[in-house]
Amino acid sequence: MKIIDYKRSELFMPYGYTGKILRIDLSNNRIWIDKHDELWYRTYMGGGCIGAWYMLKEMKKGIDPLTPGNMLIFSLSPIVGAPVPTTGRVCISCKSPLTNAFGESQMGGYFGPELKFAGWDAVVVEGKAKKPVYIWIKDDKIEIRDASNIWGKSIGESQDIIQSELEDSRIRVANIGPAGEKLVRFACVINNKKNACGRTGIGAVMGSKNLKAIAVRGSGNFNAKDLSSLREKAKWFNKNFMNNPSDRSLNLNGTADIIDDMNERGMLPTRNFKKGYFESASMITGEKMKETILIKNEGCYACPVRCKRIVATNEEWKVDPSYGGPEYETIGAFGSNCEVSDLAAIAKANEICNRYGMDTISSGVCISFAMECFEKGIITVQDVNGLDLKWGNAKAMVKLTEMIGNREGFGDILAEGTKRAAEKIGKDSQQYAMQVKGQELPLHEPRLKVNVGIGYALSELGADHTRVEHDTDFDLYAPEIFIEQAKTLGLLERLPNDQIIEVKVRQYYYLQHHFSMLDTLCCCFYGFAPVRAYTMTDLVEIVNAVTGWETSLWELMKLGERRWNMTKIFNLREGIGVKDDWLPERFFTSLENGVAKGKALDKEEFKNALKLFYEMANWEPDTTIPRRAKLIELDLKWLADLWLEWVDKK
Repeated sequence: MKIIDYKRSELFMPYGYTGKILRIDLSNNRIWIDKHDELWYRTYMGGGCIGAWYMLKEMKKGIDPLTPGNMLIFSLSPIVGAPVPTTGRVCISCKSPLTNAFGESQMGGYFGPELKFAGWDAVVVEGKAKKPVYIWIKDDKIEIRDASNIWGKSIGESQDIIQSELEDSRIRVANIGPAGEKLVRFACVINNKKNACGRTGIGAVMGSKNLKAIAVRGSGNFNAKDLSSLREKAKWFNKNFMNNPSDRSLNLNGTADIIDDMNERGMLPTRNFKKGYFESASMITGEKMKETILIKNEGCYACPVRCKRIVATNEEWKVDPSYGGPEYETIGAFGSNCEVSDLAAIAKANEICNRYGMDTISSGVCISFAMECFEKGIITVQDVNGLDLKWGNAKAMVKLTEMIGNREGFGDILAEGTKRAAEKIGKDSQQYAMQVKGQELPLHEPRLKVNVGIGYALSELGADHTRVEHDTDFDLYAPEIFIEQAKTLGLLERLPNDQIIEVKVRQYYYLQHHFSMLDTLCCCFYGFAPVRAYTMTDLVEIVNAVTGWETSLWELMKLGERRWNMTKIFNLREGIGVKDDWLPERFFTSLENGVAKGKALDKEEFKNALKLFYEMANWEPDTTIPRRAKLIELDLKWLADLWLEWVDKK
């Protein structure tokens, strides 16, 4: 056991920062502090930018993600902890065990603000403990504690034990479950039993380090330049967010409110993305959840939107409400994409994922992959431990979810993700693996949301639905407020959601800057323009009120561009490049039902769209290597020089 007590940083810091980054080497039981100046903080600000900086500077090229050389970076931004809605997320970065590429995910709840109140801008963990441990952060006192008694416990059990052991129920715990311990490649990190850093397998990296949890409790206050302005922003949002059509639907029916609309438009992924219309969609909507299994709504730190659903049932599927309830992605993955219409069974699969600590998207898409392999005769009842994996079999779906978390039987194969599972199964099963760069597709149809499809292909994280605002928010049927708020970026007109045209690539290019910036600032997309209640001007004013800077939308957009160029260079260094920017073959074949029946992406048009993006980004179109001039323009000369070193050493 090691305890340290540090004095607060003496470096001058802008408001919103503490000036301290906690470093922990689990292999050597060593703890220290990194300090950076204001220039560094203003250049990288937070989130994935800080994560990428450490990974590019300190992580060795080509390491196995599940070895001690991988790093885990828990990073905040200056506005995390501000008394303002939708600004309280924490970002975790590492090399992904699912994709072998840059890994990153974010989670809401209360962990991020608590870490800020404890006096830290980030926590960087490396190495591997000799036995299971958890990290206890109480303000400036840091302790590495034995976790042998909670290794093997579920997310909920381990959180409860830690809080009891430390005698404080308000301690915020970010922990892994059995899936992370058993290195399920899409294991996640969860706080408050239901707020997940869901994607890219970060939980498996924690498990590989014998790190069960990070627990934090802070007694500090949020340090802002102009706290009164922030309070006014919060008051305005609380009073007006229900006037925004998107935030209103999130409050009333959660993220699942979009299911009916997507189904009617033929874009609800069904039967492993072969179809866009699910005949039983009415049984799994947000409205149906409210009528049946919903018991209450919850929100994250300082947020009145309260989009989180808390569900319970004591019928065939007993669902524990402490693990929350299913989001849209979860319902799509376990529901329509597996053709399961039993909402209680979907809620049970969600509970299992949160209990074991697994990404619901990858879990559900892995199961739909298995169902299609079963349908085609590639795998049999004997291969899958006696399960009847026919489409719509809710019992088999729930059982297989649990088997994945335990790495039991056929679940052990699926725990590797669809890309590796298909390589092991063979028999042309690769064509049924709906993944990009090894990460399973979220539940949005790229044949009808073409910018989402471009984002799937280009994302450094593997398929990711948070790369841009979705096409349907700017198409011919979108609310006028969305169109008006996008004009701040120079996106002045409505565009069809399902056509690959040059102006759509321009729209994607600008929106990618914007969403990367929101990620770097650790903002929830459910608060900010171009679709939600806060405008882009509001965001700039929030950053300025916190930091005392006079930043601008231009500077923040360049921040977003800096982040995705840094992560791009990381992937290129790891051998992931232009060849990996592509979609599964399925999306170049026709949808089989619904009003969009027959719709498919055109390969040549899609290829030309990617090439146009590369040229807009100032990347070499044949290799996607960012040009040196672009890196220098983004104040990344050091990275341009490092890239030359890596190429020379190769």
